[in-house]
Amino acid sequence: MRAAVLRSPAPVDTNPLHIEELPMPVPVDNEVLLKVLACGVCHTDLHIVEGELPPRLPWVIPGHQIVAEVIDPRGSSQQKGARVGVSWIGGTDGTCAFCLGGRENLCDHPTYTGYTHQGGYAEYTTARADFLSLLPEGLSNNDAAPLLCAGIIGFRSIRVAEAKRGQRVGLFGFGSSAQLVIEVLRSWDCKVYVSTREPQHQQLARQLGAEWVGGGTDVPPVALDCAVTFAPVGEVVIAALRSLVKGGILAINAIHLDRIPEFDYDSLLWGERQIRSVANMTRQDARDFLKIAADIRLKPTVVTYPLERANEALQIIRHDQFTSPSVIVP
Repeated sequence: MRAAVLRSPAPVDTNPLHIEELPMPVPVDNEVLLKVLACGVCHTDLHIVEGELPPRLPWVIPGHQIVAEVIDPRGSSQQKGARVGVSWIGGTDGTCAFCLGGRENLCDHPTYTGYTHQGGYAEYTTARADFLSLLPEGLSNNDAAPLLCAGIIGFRSIRVAEAKRGQRVGLFGFGSSAQLVIEVLRSWDCKVYVSTREPQHQQLARQLGAEWVGGGTDVPPVALDCAVTFAPVGEVVIAALRSLVKGGILAINAIHLDRIPEFDYDSLLWGERQIRSVANMTRQDARDFLKIAADIRLKPTVVTYPLERANEALQIIRHDQFTSPSVIVP
């Protein structure tokens, strides 16, 4: 099979992914063989390719927003020919207190698709059968791909922020996750306020129905019931805190954060405001979000790339030049 392979992390502008011919992957216990139909490109892929997340394998095929067809079910309950999704969390130990308590996203021994397990920038891959999501018929391959991480993690973020129907919700940063979650919030009759530095993202937020749109650290003109930050920048966290009503919750959706500047507790955090981090997602998050996506006919506008242009797709993210999620179609 053909795959885009990372042998050594490097700046994405140096084209570190190379198209190689590799042997077909062989499933091990509890895994199935999958034909990749589409694979979304995620900011976390960029962190892996450029080494901001340290290598965990001698080489890796990135990609963890995988739409695939089951080729070899290997005795699992999956049906041959079924269309399934694979996301960032590719497996957990299932025995720790977090897993047993319904918080598998916090498992200390997870498998990460496209990081500690080979991913979807390839023609074929393998995945644990019990971590596959059956995809609703109403979602096309390309539409479903960005939902499998950007969408699910955005959905978990508004859950962590305890967003409720009819509330005022802030989105700080307007990449793929925010672009998808605003559709969910608007279906809940929420008023959405967006702060983002990129002019093209500001324009898109207006097109998607944001109540107000401002710059990256601008504070909305009204106090917010809750907010989510999608940018890994500490100043954005402070701006989001400034926007909250007393009792409001801020969810930080970032796999790492540069720093949080010193801030005044009395004016920004006092009054039972809360800061929470968002860590991964659960299979229940995936099931719930995909059902909502099908119910509201969520159809993201995507830009597709062949495997040979995987570096280019990541460069678009690196330089904040995207206005739509990117999807690799092998």
